[in-house]
Amino acid sequence: MGRLFWKFFLCIMLAQVTATIGIGGTFWLKNRAAQQERALDIDTSPPAQMAIEAASATLEAGGSKALQQFLGKMERMRVFAVDAKGQELMGRKVHPAILGKARALLAQGSPHAVVREVIGSDGVRYLLFLPSSVRFRTAEAGAARDTLNAVTLSGPRGMGGPRSEASGMPPPHADYQRGGPREMGGMGGMPPGPRMDNTYRTFIPLAAAIAASLLFSFLLAWYFARPIRDLRQAFEAASHGDLAPRFHASGKRGDELTDLGRDFDRMTGRLRNLMESQTRLLHDVSHELRSPLARLQAAIGLAHQQPDKMDASMQRIERESERMDKLIGELLTLSRLEAGAGSPLSEDVGIADLLHDIMEDARYEAKARQVEIALAGDAAIADAAVTGRPELLARAVENVVRNAVKHSPDGGTVEVNLSRQHDWLRIAVLDRGPGVAGADLASIFQPFFRASNTQHSTDGHGLGLAIAQHVISAHGGRIGASLRSGGGLCVEMLLPTKTPG
Repeated sequence: MGRLFWKFFLCIMLAQVTATIGIGGTFWLKNRAAQQERALDIDTSPPAQMAIEAASATLEAGGSKALQQFLGKMERMRVFAVDAKGQELMGRKVHPAILGKARALLAQGSPHAVVREVIGSDGVRYLLFLPSSVRFRTAEAGAARDTLNAVTLSGPRGMGGPRSEASGMPPPHADYQRGGPREMGGMGGMPPGPRMDNTYRTFIPLAAAIAASLLFSFLLAWYFARPIRDLRQAFEAASHGDLAPRFHASGKRGDELTDLGRDFDRMTGRLRNLMESQTRLLHDVSHELRSPLARLQAAIGLAHQQPDKMDASMQRIERESERMDKLIGELLTLSRLEAGAGSPLSEDVGIADLLHDIMEDARYEAKARQVEIALAGDAAIADAAVTGRPELLARAVENVVRNAVKHSPDGGTVEVNLSRQHDWLRIAVLDRGPGVAGADLASIFQPFFRASNTQHSTDGHGLGLAIAQHVISAHGGRIGASLRSGGGLCVEMLLPTKTPG
């Protein structure tokens, strides 16, 4: 697990614990307020009625001292005995609100089972009532036993059988002897650990919430940290030259981290293609330069061996030098176009005038092979213009036209059609040459590509159409090739038009 995982884990864990404490504290305060409100009520449950009955009988039979002893033995059910002066017999503080509720119940006229005003045998009048208690409500099952235990322990000190009979209850000794400590909870009449139960009830939900927070934080931290760790490993591998895709199978997540991984795969794929193309370009350049260099060396050696043929050797050396210069010039042009270097495309270029100049130069070269070049176009587009650089556009169109002338048979015709398609200007160059295979149509625009049926029949380096493609793309256009019915090739260029104002 990395540092990022633990940072995620601690942040999520703190958020979970804070939320748990906040929500738990809110419910605790709410329950506490409800308990405090219930604590100011009068308990009207059947065990409370039993306790009031026992306390009334004890007061009537034994007076204040007997009642004080009786109340001292009760732990769960705390019966309050308030005299006329508002003093509680056991010295406990009585809330004015609950005392008012007890007196209000007593003033209703009809005798109430849980609020009684009883005169003891010593002549002292007490108001008996039992406040509501959470401890009492959670232990109602042992409340009657608590009362019976208090009565039993107070009996030998003067209450006796008659007092028990006066209370309307059977003698408690028999029940205590029959039940014994086992019936009273196993510890001398005390119920089995209510405080321990309350402790468990308090800490078990808290422990469960903390455990759930730990698990949830771990899963979330792992969920967030895993793709980042994978991405780091991918960067590490890429720094060592390994550009293989690693996130192509991560589509199940469907989140931003997965999108980042797929973008990284696309980036490394693009880098891999560029590196492969650069390697292939270097191989092709070395291959293209090897042949003229070999011929140069052969011509130089021939000149040394046969001085009488010096003129022919010099012509060969001059021709090979021109080929190498042309190749290097085309490579530099292609490199600049791929890098996007050059001035901005901001000039308005008249396509009709540009084509006219290109046709004149191409016709001069095509006369040697009796190849005709026919220009056809709509007069309505004579003023059509393209925003760009005229020297680049002329280079692109010239490369396509010269390529068509080069592959046309002797005495053939090259057609150049100029037309408009909505907001596009279409330049189509058609020839009747050998064409290319259908599978090679998309490859003829790659550098140094030569079709299998033309690689030995024509001169050139296979860079003309690649340069044309880069130029047309830089001007916002498209270029493509298709086979003609009856043989030949059609190269179509589309450029966005601009009508001069």
